[in-house]
Amino acid sequence: MPLYQAIVLAIVQGLTEFLPVSSTAHLWLVPFLLKWKDPGLTFDVALHAGTLLAVLAYFWRYWVEILLLGFGLSGGSAPQGAGAASHSAREDLRQNPRLLWYMVVATIPGALAGWRFERAAEEQLRSPMVVGVALIVVGLLMGTGDWWGKRERDLGHVGLLDSFLVGVAQAFAVIPGVSRSGITMTAGLFRKMTRETAARFSFLLSTPLIAGAALKKGLEIRHEGLPPEMRLPFLCGILVSGLVGYLVIAVLIRYLERRTFKAFVIYRLALGVILLALGWGSFHG
Repeated sequence: MPLYQAIVLAIVQGLTEFLPVSSTAHLWLVPFLLKWKDPGLTFDVALHAGTLLAVLAYFWRYWVEILLLGFGLSGGSAPQGAGAASHSAREDLRQNPRLLWYMVVATIPGALAGWRFERAAEEQLRSPMVVGVALIVVGLLMGTGDWWGKRERDLGHVGLLDSFLVGVAQAFAVIPGVSRSGITMTAGLFRKMTRETAARFSFLLSTPLIAGAALKKGLEIRHEGLPPEMRLPFLCGILVSGLVGYLVIAVLIRYLERRTFKAFVIYRLALGVILLALGWGSFHG
């Protein structure tokens, strides 16, 4: 795999894993348009590892708070610094000591869906028509939630039902084009979360599933080992997707504190129409 391709795909992964626009759609579209070969499962591991590092690096202080509170300990000693939870966000977490266990419950539907259906979905549903329809449907739902949502709840007021419903929504992310971040943020909006809370909760909830996906794919290739020619692209894939992903998380949360999901809705609809046109053209070509 040429190094420049690894860097381009890592940038695409870092951008689209956390923006609500579907990383699967873009990781299919870019090689398709540029006529590149499928990078394969090995490089998939690098991309998942990179985005896992990004979300852990940004939210590690949140996780310290959540874990300590979940086990009945004080979260007040977690340090502040760049990328840390703001004082108000930390106070929100302290109001919700059961959030850890709510998130455990919320992770179950997505974990079961990924374990049971991810491979079949990737092999049977990764087509322009399916991805295009998914982009448009979730885009319309996102726009509706953004418009009608009451935006009342912060992390301190996310309950068991909220978590479970967002977790059920996350299970649909096995369908290419749905987008894990897109569908979970949309569900959060319908559960009256503020836009930035929907984003934070989406990223926190994605952490164990991204870790599980990286581990699962890593175990699948463990016997083959890493070919010498893939070592540098693999390392670059991890570092670049991790760095880009971290920056995207930081920028997106700040963006959603002041603005709406409108730009992402428009982008999803436009890209969905383009993919439907490509699918229609290939079908009748």
